[in-house]
Amino acid sequence: QGQLKESGGGSVESGGSLELSCLRSGYTRHSMGWFRQAPGKGREGIAAVDQFGKITYAPSVTGRFTLAVDGAKDLMTLEMNSLTPEDTGVYVCAADRITNGRYYNTPRFAFSGQGTQVVVSA
Repeated sequence: QGQLKESGGGSVESGGSLELSCLRSGYTRHSMGWFRQAPGKGREGIAAVDQFGKITYAPSVTGRFTLAVDGAKDLMTLEMNSLTPEDTGVYVCAADRITNGRYYNTPRFAFSGQGTQVVVSA
C-alpha cells in the first residue's frame, strides 16, 4: 500500500497564489490528480495526469492552475494562481490504476491523502 501526503495549503487573499505538493510513496504506474471539497459541497475534480503524462484540468481552473510531476522526486505539485473565494476547500491528492485518468475521474480515485486546507478571502 502506497502513501500520499499533501502539503502547502494555507490562507491567501483573493488574487493570490499558492502551491500544493503531494509526495507519493508507490503509485508509480497510476494516474494521479487533485480534487477538492468546499464546505457543504461535493467533491470536485481539479486536475489529473495519466500514466502517459497527459494532463487535464477542470474548466473552472484552466489557465489558473498548473499540475506538474517530478518523477525523480515522487512529487506532484499544483500551482494555483488568481485564486478566488470559490477556490476555498480541502484539496486532496489522489491516485488510481485507471488508464487515461482525467480530472473528472479524480473524486472517485481509489487512493487519497488526508488533504490540505486552502482558504481564499475576499
